[in-house]
Amino acid sequence: MNPVWIAGGIFLITYALIVSDRVHRTISALLGGIAMILLGVLTQEMAFDAVDWNVIFLLAGMMIIANVLRETGLFQWIAVKSVRLGKGDPFRILVILVLVTAVTSAFLDNVTIVILVVPVTLVLAASLGVSPLPFLIAEILASNIGGAATLVGDPPNILIGSAANIDFVTFAANMAPISIIILVAFVPLSWFLFKKDLQKKKGDNMDIEAFDASVLITDAPLLRKSLIVMTGVVLGFLFHGALHLELATIALAGAAILMLWGRTDPHHVLREVEWTTLFFFIGLFIAVEAVVQVGIIEEVAQAALRLTGGSLPMTSMMLLWFSAFASGIVDNIPYTATMIPVVESLGQSMPVMPLWWSLALGADLGGNATLVGAAAGVVVASLAEKSGNPIGFGRFLRYGVITTIMSLALASVYVWLRYL
Repeated sequence: MNPVWIAGGIFLITYALIVSDRVHRTISALLGGIAMILLGVLTQEMAFDAVDWNVIFLLAGMMIIANVLRETGLFQWIAVKSVRLGKGDPFRILVILVLVTAVTSAFLDNVTIVILVVPVTLVLAASLGVSPLPFLIAEILASNIGGAATLVGDPPNILIGSAANIDFVTFAANMAPISIIILVAFVPLSWFLFKKDLQKKKGDNMDIEAFDASVLITDAPLLRKSLIVMTGVVLGFLFHGALHLELATIALAGAAILMLWGRTDPHHVLREVEWTTLFFFIGLFIAVEAVVQVGIIEEVAQAALRLTGGSLPMTSMMLLWFSAFASGIVDNIPYTATMIPVVESLGQSMPVMPLWWSLALGADLGGNATLVGAAAGVVVASLAEKSGNPIGFGRFLRYGVITTIMSLALASVYVWLRYL
């Protein structure tokens, strides 16, 4: 049988299982990836080479650091401070979390940010007596919006920056303005998206002043050590190019140093790592690589771009919207890796920089369309499920599509006015 049909069929079945929520997404992704090997679409070597271990180990390292931080009581302290700052109003608190998530996602990988923010959110929602899902969904959306701003904010940006030789400052100068514009627009949009889910029950009057934040920090020495290590990791991320180190190396080094310095039990810390998320990505990388190897993604992309007739404005707009659509279906990291050589070839016949920005914006913002479009969404979904608050694929889709369309509309105007 034609490998194209085999790979396409397996991928569609895998994705259908993920969307249906009837089979756990990790099992679905692993089955899809293994099926590609067993049916001969990929060799074992090709499959394992397809896994982006930098992403896997980056996630693992930051999960370890987050788990140590959780032991200090920091998350509960932040939750109490957020409740006080928001005066107990759920929407005000949601806006605070959105802004914190978006801004910090610009300077630290957005996957890392959601790993740190989700535990705070769960504590906070329980204190308010409301569902954590509106907060968690809003944080996913905000993390991808904020992560688009810088070279280290979202994994696709790292791939594009490396391929196009774009430094941190240049990337931020081009991407941060539109990220800020979209974030400003997202705040009022979130009122219409989430206001019904944030209604507190009558009689739920919370005594904000009763929260004593000072007693929540349970291990101050460990907290100080954790913050020192975290600062070192963030600085390492910012200067990873000059250091000639991958982000995963920096994250794992920080995790190892913190466990040693903090004298934490590795069995306990590693037990709390979201292994289901990591194996979901492993299976997904393999399944997507098979679709790439048989030429499906590149053929679809090339066909879409041929429709533009070689026009730079039309090619940029097509690339922006197609990238967003594709990133909502397949994870935006392997998609971006696939499209980089396509953009490089297009750059031989037209100015390439507008295409790089279109690809970055489409991949980053399109990751908000579905729960599996970006790493941050997958991680939050896994953490939410573990806490007993699963985020359904269909439920997220209702919020994600609206946010993505709004974001792409603004991004289209920005790219057109600035580069075309």
